[in-house]
Amino acid sequence: MISINIFSVKQVREREAFYDCPANIGSPADVNKAIRAVLELETESVEKFGFFSLNSKNAIIGLHIIGVGTLNATLVHPREIFKAAILNNAASIILFHNHPSGDPTPSPDDIALTNNLVTAGKILKISVQDHVIIGEREYVSLRQRNLMCVTDN
Repeated sequence: MISINIFSVKQVREREAFYDCPANIGSPADVNKAIRAVLELETESVEKFGFFSLNSKNAIIGLHIIGVGTLNATLVHPREIFKAAILNNAASIILFHNHPSGDPTPSPDDIALTNNLVTAGKILKISVQDHVIIGEREYVSLRQRNLMCVTDN
């Protein structure tokens, strides 16, 4: 005889609140407004990396913080991002993180990570729509700057 573990997988809602931000994401400005309304990342002293889960009509169905890092780095792996996206039944996701320096200019690591996640999302049929970096007063959309590989999910 052997012992077999029996598991179930659940998603737990930590909290729900109302925020003054767009219900549907139509632009990087909408992403910026939603992030600033909910998280106030521009005041953080360390990097935080997360994403919005969207349904097929681009309505926000969830927000996930995946990593909290140091002054200039956060360890993020596709496994954690897409595990949360799958549990949230996301049709697509929009990545975001802050730069505590206040300068939202994407680093080469930001661009490489984004494109790795786009590739992983393509396999899972969960589109990565954008990656928005939040600075003190500005934000940068990697999609607007043509720094993301294109996905056709």
